[in-house]
Amino acid sequence: MVSASAPMSETSLDRPRKFLVVVDKTPECKVAVRFAARRAQHTGGRVTLLCVATPADFQQWRGVEEIMKDEARQDAEAQAYAAAKTVNELAGIIPELVITDGRAADALLDLVKSDKDISILVLASGTAKEGPGPLVTLFTGGVQAIPVTIVPGNFSDEKIDSLA
Repeated sequence: MVSASAPMSETSLDRPRKFLVVVDKTPECKVAVRFAARRAQHTGGRVTLLCVATPADFQQWRGVEEIMKDEARQDAEAQAYAAAKTVNELAGIIPELVITDGRAADALLDLVKSDKDISILVLASGTAKEGPGPLVTLFTGGVQAIPVTIVPGNFSDEKIDSLA
């Protein structure tokens, strides 16, 4: 029993679930965004969108390298804003945007470690013959940092809506 004078602290159980989606240019990204938006909508949750600016590895001329970094950042921002618009239109949720530089796997692991409110990582599996994708492989292989929902990347909007 909590006494009237004891301060109430908000625990992670008191806050709505936060669904994390990695936003990129893959076709399956749209599946993951839709699933997370619908799942958050149906459970009173929140959505965080992570987009990583990954410039090409080019270090010949400093000026060109900076231009490439700026372009990668602008592209990442555009992807994140487009995904945020989708989440808002589908579920009426204004998602949290995290835009960072580097490698997607490193940025994802750093965010999961630093944001203790993240409840579930939502990924969609790739449909190409190369396999499910590097992040799905990473989180189904050795990294066990957070619960992961993997949605088949070829699911239709209707299928996603019925499951979420």
